[in-house]
Amino acid sequence: MNFKRILAAVVVCSAALMCPNRLQAQQPPASAQPAPPAPQRDPDQNLDALQPDFTISTLPTTLRLPRFKSAFRVTHRFGRPLGQGSFGSLASDFFSLDSSAQIGLEYRFGLMRGTQAAIYRTNDRTIEFFVERSVMQQSASRPIGLSAIAAMDGTNNFRDSYSPAIGVVVSRKVGRFAALYAQPIWVNNSNPLPAEIIDRNDSFLLGLSGRFRIRRTAYVIVEGAPRVAGYNPGAEHVTVGLEKLVGGHVFQINVSNGVGTTIGQIARGGSSKNWYLGFNISRKFWR
Repeated sequence: MNFKRILAAVVVCSAALMCPNRLQAQQPPASAQPAPPAPQRDPDQNLDALQPDFTISTLPTTLRLPRFKSAFRVTHRFGRPLGQGSFGSLASDFFSLDSSAQIGLEYRFGLMRGTQAAIYRTNDRTIEFFVERSVMQQSASRPIGLSAIAAMDGTNNFRDSYSPAIGVVVSRKVGRFAALYAQPIWVNNSNPLPAEIIDRNDSFLLGLSGRFRIRRTAYVIVEGAPRVAGYNPGAEHVTVGLEKLVGGHVFQINVSNGVGTTIGQIARGGSSKNWYLGFNISRKFWR
């Protein structure tokens, strides 16, 4: 009996030495567990072709910033009005590009899913803090997108005059052609120099704006901020422009009736006579 067992063991060992691959193929795999699923991409990182940027020109949109991602924006408004002087004088000034300008730099960060915050500074030493919370996004069951916003700007590097603002942004995408917005916003301390304590010191804006897709990555933008109540000096803020999406960049050239770019500055209105050339450049850091 022992002899038979020894003979069988010798046969098995010989087979293992001569055909190791065959023997291994008969062995069950060490781990039969399926591979873990690949991590899902955050849908907020997907390109929204009708909302390529977080602003129209100065007014906010409902575009969400992915959690822990960031974006950067540069705004530039040239100081010489396009209608000032003769055409030859304007051309010699390279259509106001040689003039001084109000420049703004913004950094935006996704605090959590659906919540973003930004800090924005212009070279007239105004600093604006901005927070936006997405309430809902447009879908098959929801006809609009909705966000709540709060902002405050302060002059002299946020040490002097403060203008807090609260409001909402309502968006509606129209097919593959356009995104339309309404931005009702209340701004306090919009009157920088009230003559009397009874003077109105706040403004209620009803921002109306849109981004219209004319090519796959090219857009026309238009925005206005009529003031329907409160302090209402000068003309209403208006901007029109052309925009180009290139990867993670959005390049915009615009013409507006003022150089203000914070919500508090917009509440103070623009010029009824002058128009100013400007541009925006924005960059998303996850594309």
